[in-house]
Amino acid sequence: QVQLVESGGGLVQPGVSLRLSCAASGFTLDYHAIGWFRQAPGKEREGVSCISSSGSGTDYTDSVKGRFTISRDNVKNTVYLQMNSLKPEDTGLYYCAAVWSLRALCVMNGRYDYWGQGTQVAVSS
Repeated sequence: QVQLVESGGGLVQPGVSLRLSCAASGFTLDYHAIGWFRQAPGKEREGVSCISSSGSGTDYTDSVKGRFTISRDNVKNTVYLQMNSLKPEDTGLYYCAAVWSLRALCVMNGRYDYWGQGTQVAVSS
């Protein structure tokens, strides 16, 4: 069964860090680009970051540049999103998604084939 499972969310105060994980089962992430998305209450889902299958290409939405870092460990079949200096506006349900792609660059808001169920991140004082 093909599955993506996110973990690592939680309730934190502004300024702290969280690391989200996206673990794949039922398939290998080696040839898949991965995207991270979030959806805040009452808002549309937005792309946060993506990473190419090789890891050489990454992209970030402007609001998280310099604070978030995406990485992947193909041995562990897992992609990570390190989130530093969290702000209240980072609150939302964070999803990861995968698409088969050997392109050097990822497309953050492109088509994705597999989606996880999400992990909740809440940033509040």
